[in-house]
Amino acid sequence: MIKILVTGANGQLGSALQRIGKTKDYKFCFFDKNTWDISKREYPVLSGFNYIINCAAYTTVDKAESEQELAYLYNANALEYLSEFANENSAKLIHISSDYVYHNGLNGPLKESDPCTPQGIYAKSKLEGEKIVSLACQKYLIIRTSWVYGIEGHNFVKTMLRLAKNGNTIKVVGDQIGSPTFADDLAIQILNLINFDSQNVIQNNILNYSNEGVCSWYDFAHSIFKISHLDIPLIPIPTSDYPTPAQRPPYSVLDKSKIKNLLGNHYHNAHWEDSLRASLDILNKSL
Repeated sequence: MIKILVTGANGQLGSALQRIGKTKDYKFCFFDKNTWDISKREYPVLSGFNYIINCAAYTTVDKAESEQELAYLYNANALEYLSEFANENSAKLIHISSDYVYHNGLNGPLKESDPCTPQGIYAKSKLEGEKIVSLACQKYLIIRTSWVYGIEGHNFVKTMLRLAKNGNTIKVVGDQIGSPTFADDLAIQILNLINFDSQNVIQNNILNYSNEGVCSWYDFAHSIFKISHLDIPLIPIPTSDYPTPAQRPPYSVLDKSKIKNLLGNHYHNAHWEDSLRASLDILNKSL
């Protein structure tokens, strides 16, 4: 039986893996920050595992501008320790990265081979983490994803639903373009990768993954309210009207042809609107 260690178990992706993992024939060991702090060279007393899925990260994009050391500690330095632990156990490290590493001014679907010119501490720390994994880890997969939201944790979908309760006009940036990613779909795809790679057939690689389709944050918000049957005044605004400490990529649509060609029939995906509808079926019952 395949044995998988998961860090960041209480985050959006980690929580999705906990739920979806119950339906899979794998042996999971889930760790949160209290049971495994990846920023320290202290490892669980475990052996015989095949994969580490690293869902742990510093993700507070704007706060990273004033907490540079902390962002690099979890997004970069910790990857040296995780790589070391994976190597010692001949395990493959699956590390989750971000569309923020691109930010390259291109205006077409972003390929893994495209230049990376990250802006801001969060983005730079994520790219540094990738570099450490590629140099230090003997067996790895790096998955770049975008606009992740889930049933658990803090995210854009939950924020919009919370703001809608006030009934006030909501302004949302309309000139940042990307593809939302439902954490459940990402979790399923990671497990599909593991199933496909059960005999270590996937070489060390960087892969893009997000839901299908393209939208702006304004489009995303509009669909959230439409699907939820909420009549909320919504106004698109330019990024310049909503300044933040950290710069956001204006275009983050990921080209997924590489992972599609690799997995073939093992590839799982859905359009972002379909996944949003599925997530809202659950979220609207709990909020």
